[in-house]
Amino acid sequence: MPVPPSRRSVVRLGAAALAVLVALLIPATPAWAHNTLRSATPIQQSTVSSAPTEIVLEFMQRLDPTFTTIVLTDAAKRKVVTGEPVVAGAKSTVQVTDTLPNGTYTVAYRVVSADGHPVQGSYPFTVADPTSKATPVAGAATSAVPAAAVEPDGGPGAGVLGAGATLAALVAVAAVLLWRRTSRR
Repeated sequence: MPVPPSRRSVVRLGAAALAVLVALLIPATPAWAHNTLRSATPIQQSTVSSAPTEIVLEFMQRLDPTFTTIVLTDAAKRKVVTGEPVVAGAKSTVQVTDTLPNGTYTVAYRVVSADGHPVQGSYPFTVADPTSKATPVAGAATSAVPAAAVEPDGGPGAGVLGAGATLAALVAVAAVLLWRRTSRR
């Protein structure tokens, strides 16, 4: 028995909504996505009790040393002097040449993977050395960086999940209204 055209429309609409919802809610995995940051030292958004002497970033895939950049800035967005990035496979390291006073710092990176795709991001960390006699960087002690400023890990954000849920609800309501309309005929 063939399905009436109105019900066929509801089924098509439901299938389309399901496809959109699945596409929005399934996060990209590292195998599907471009290179992503695996780990960092100092750890992202951490507070360290002594100033780091190096910054180490490890990615999921091998890096191209020619196109690897790591920049360290203080709370006033002034560049902190570091050595050149040293790349070994998926890991890149820069030496911090000066002692960092207490304060909040941002590590920004731009790397190119072996597959040729550029990836960039940044994250904050805070130095809170109780023995430091150095003057804190202006505004750094109270500076807070919102979590949204940190690179996502590849999963969908709250906005995407909310939009997907709203879309699913709207499609469900439209499908029910269309079904009720056709069943009354």
